[in-house]
Amino acid sequence: MPYYAGVDLGATNIRAVVGDGDGEVLARSRRETPTGPTGIAVTEAILSALREACETAGVGPDRLEAAGLCSFGPLDLQEGTVENPANLPESVDRIPLTGPVGNLIGSDRVYLHNDTSAGVIGERFFSDRNPDDMIYLTLSSGIGAGVTVDGHVLQGWDGNAGEVGHMTVDPEGRMTCGCGRPGHWEAYCSGNNIPRYARHIHETQSVPTDLPLDAESFDAADVFAAEATGDPLAVHTVERVAEWNAIGVANICHAYAPLVIYVGGAVALNNPDRVLDPIRERLEGRLLVNRPDVELTKLGDDVVVLGALASAVTGGGTRR
Repeated sequence: MPYYAGVDLGATNIRAVVGDGDGEVLARSRRETPTGPTGIAVTEAILSALREACETAGVGPDRLEAAGLCSFGPLDLQEGTVENPANLPESVDRIPLTGPVGNLIGSDRVYLHNDTSAGVIGERFFSDRNPDDMIYLTLSSGIGAGVTVDGHVLQGWDGNAGEVGHMTVDPEGRMTCGCGRPGHWEAYCSGNNIPRYARHIHETQSVPTDLPLDAESFDAADVFAAEATGDPLAVHTVERVAEWNAIGVANICHAYAPLVIYVGGAVALNNPDRVLDPIRERLEGRLLVNRPDVELTKLGDDVVVLGALASAVTGGGTRR
């Protein structure tokens, strides 16, 4: 029986799975992502997670036919590395990926993708509906999209296509994105920035609230919880987030004309009705192209690591 592996490098956790040629997961491993002192420490943690998953599955790493890797960016596909990641300390300037994993498994069949591209590969492999034109959209600590057009996964020459969270949705630039640019979709609707946006609305519009705006622990979950109880600021913030999300999704519909958009990420998974329903409602009348089905991913938190596994099984991301 042939065996395959998938590895997801996230800013918080590293996840590894070993599976068979049908994508059935035989073993899993998970560990925290090191914050340094260098990128080599992150590479070593990836290799350790992969070894552990192999050991649990009873499969030596050298028995793996191929491995799929996915990661936050920026990627350098030619070198098989992450270069100067924004969500790790500056000392972590370069994280080698494909070379060390290839050495571990004794194969050059190692496929690297950004995390959202892996998400759409996972949807195409595992979902019942998987047309040639589809998108996986993550609404999480950041915002990004994996895109297939005419059956091809759009990666970009350097692996960094799909950074839709950095589309400008607000030309007035009232909020600044974590990347330093104003008006980006991510600046308003990502899990990291929804609390900042709530504070901004409160400060500029004096909307009353009982939200703990000054608390260090104040987060997006607090906003959605308060919205459910009718807190004025939370209600207004969730309403504005819905509008920016609809603008962002309309933009990607016009860019790529998908038939279906699967949505994942913590913001969507934890608040599906209050995130997805407004997008569906507000797309009506906004589009000159087909209005796609907007569905919550059925793969949950596993969508990205399963996409990495599917990439290994299919040889880089084509549908099975």
